[in-house]
Parts: sequence; C-alpha cells; structure tokens
Amino acid sequence: MPTALQDAAVSAVLDRSFAAAEKDAITLEAFRSAVGPDRTIGDYTPAELADLAADVYMPVSREVGTLLYLLARANRPALTVEFGTSYGISAIHLAAAVRDNGAGRVITTELSATKAKAAAGNLAEAGLAAFVEIRAGDAFETLRELPGPIDLLLLDGWNQLYLPLLRLLEPQLASDALIVADDITLFPAETRDYLDYVRTPGNGYTGVEIPLDDGLDLTIRH
Repeated sequence: MPTALQDAAVSAVLDRSFAAAEKDAITLEAFRSAVGPDRTIGDYTPAELADLAADVYMPVSREVGTLLYLLARANRPALTVEFGTSYGISAIHLAAAVRDNGAGRVITTELSATKAKAAAGNLAEAGLAAFVEIRAGDAFETLRELPGPIDLLLLDGWNQLYLPLLRLLEPQLASDALIVADDITLFPAETRDYLDYVRTPGNGYTGVEIPLDDGLDLTIRH
C-alpha cells in the first residue's frame, strides 16, 4: 500500500517546499553574511538569530526527511517532539509516519511566528495538521509541559541550544528514546558540547554520527 509520503497532497507540499529551499541559496548566503565572518551563531541570542533567518528555509534534505519517517515508523513513538519547525518539512515527514502508524502525535516548536504560521499552512495543505501541534515561542518555555514521555526527539534548531534543551527534557525522555540532532557538521563548534555529553560514558546514551546532508547524530537513551 502507498505510504503517506506518497499521498498526492503530501508530495505536492514537499515538492514545492524543497524547490523553494533550493532557490533559498541567496537568502541563506545573506544570512551567513549577516552573521559575519568573524562571528558564529553562538554569538547571537536565539531571538536575534530568528530575526536574521526569518526568510530562510534551512530544511532537512529529502534523504534526512525519509530517514526521519523510517525511524518514526520503526520506533512507533507515542510522542515525537521537534525543536525547530521552520517551514514544516521535517514535521510533515514525522506526521506522515504517525498517520501510517495509526497512533501517536508530534509536538513541534518554532521561535519565529512567521515560520510557525507558514508551517501550519503547509501541514494543513498536506492533510496532516491533525497529527501535529505547533507551539510558537521559546522552546525552553513551550516544551516545559508535555503530555507524556518523549519517544523520539528531533533537535533541529540552533545548535548551541541542543545540550541545554536536552538537559531540560531528560526527565521526560522515555527509556530507549531516540534523539536525532541535525546539522552537526554545519555548525560543529556549537554542537561540540552536545556531542561530548551524549558520548560520555555514564550519561546514559549511545550514539553514532550519520554522514547525511549537513551531518546527523543518532542517539538512544538507555
């Protein structure tokens, strides 16, 4: 049987979104120029970065999106949490898995109100809005209250926040929860403390780096 990713409405939204992201190179370069050659994203507050990147897709690749779908189908998470909605491309893949699994929900959070609104529109057009709750605002506030243990966590926001957000959510991680961290080679300096933490024996994690797109880290919580 066809999967939700093969649904005409889902495919149409993803095709349009990936095409728009491919044309996003000029906007992405403008963002990098705004950050400046002598500074890193770690030199800015999340709100400042959200303003700088308000028009930038920064999406997962098609391969990463498919991997997220496969992980969610195999893990069958009752609750998936995503940090960094952007325009909703990864949320669409996760929601497609929820639909095909027949159970579960996705909670995703986005600091940019503009992007949160656009993501909501894309999910509705794809026919997947019922599976996703978008929480607009600061993730350290929007994710404090969750309806249950986290079975799958996607970290796809600003990399310097991966570790503090993981530490915030640790008490809510289910046993054997999967954690996917995106863009670990794109912003290596900002991701180093996160990788050091999840690779340190005794912290309760086992993981591996996956050389897809801008680098993924796949980790399981013991």
